[in-house]
Amino acid sequence: MLQLRPNCECCDKDLPPNSTEAMICTYECTFCRTCVEDILSNVCPNCGGGFCPRPIRPQIARRPGVGVEFQPPSEKRVKSKFSREEMQVFAKSLREVAAEVR
Repeated sequence: MLQLRPNCECCDKDLPPNSTEAMICTYECTFCRTCVEDILSNVCPNCGGGFCPRPIRPQIARRPGVGVEFQPPSEKRVKSKFSREEMQVFAKSLREVAAEVR
């Protein structure tokens, strides 16, 4: 199950569980749409993969035991170990390579 991290690892913007701005890579690295598009060029600075919109966990349990009430989002904020400049250099080196062949 996705952790639903609460913030962008680059700019630290809040990304609540129902945010349509949250983007994730295959390892659940979490960034806001602005950083993914303007800084990272759709390249995860941690793994080199691409991003997709993070799914939104249902607010209301429409099936027994399934929903944000039963599987709450993570409260642990994550900050990338790389500086913004390091992220940009890494992204620039891979942005011309399609995500599916990186």
